[in-house]
Amino acid sequence: MTPGVFVTGTDTGCGKTRVCVTLIEHVRGAGLRAAGFKPVAAGAEWCDGQLQNDDAMALRAAGGLDLDYAVVNPYCFEPPVAPHLAAAESGVTIEPDRIRAARDVLGAACDFLVVEGAGGWRVPLGPGFDMQGLALELRLPVLLVVGLRLGCLNHALLSEQAILASGAPLLGWVGSQVDPGMARLNENIATLRSGLSVPCLGILTHPQSGTALDRALPLQIGDLIASV
Repeated sequence: MTPGVFVTGTDTGCGKTRVCVTLIEHVRGAGLRAAGFKPVAAGAEWCDGQLQNDDAMALRAAGGLDLDYAVVNPYCFEPPVAPHLAAAESGVTIEPDRIRAARDVLGAACDFLVVEGAGGWRVPLGPGFDMQGLALELRLPVLLVVGLRLGCLNHALLSEQAILASGAPLLGWVGSQVDPGMARLNENIATLRSGLSVPCLGILTHPQSGTALDRALPLQIGDLIASV
């Protein structure tokens, strides 16, 4: 099976896509073919006769491979709501087999696969099936994106606890600054570093942030690839 990583987050809008694109760019910079995979997306617009999600399009563009959109994002729903609600409203059942089939096509086209989940770790996808179950189905190690904003400490600690309890291998976490004016940013990062049991693989600051961060390690893509 093609090596890769499953990127989940502390919640929606926490910066998963930005981290995934950064990972893909690092993999390509190392001379490897990388593909992004967004199995389920909710929130899309019609383009060229099909629904397309901005996050999935960003992953597709970052990889630079000639891949059909439907393979990069096999389940795409128009309303920006919880995936299981969007699927039910569309009369669609999100099936693991269809996602695995798309994964296999992508895996044959790349050396490293970056999978982006939807929302957080336990987002429902349908009766008895959620994002955790999807990650376990794909059998990929997990990377946790922590959205750096007020409330991130609780979200990060609970997310790590849930991931580890599921038995999924957790490689580490990446901080993604969501709030450009977050108070006590460095202190929160220090608390995360000491409170989480897995290493910090990098911090992505907000483009508009005026806060001086302590020097953080860049994304350790070489170590990440070697670990999987």
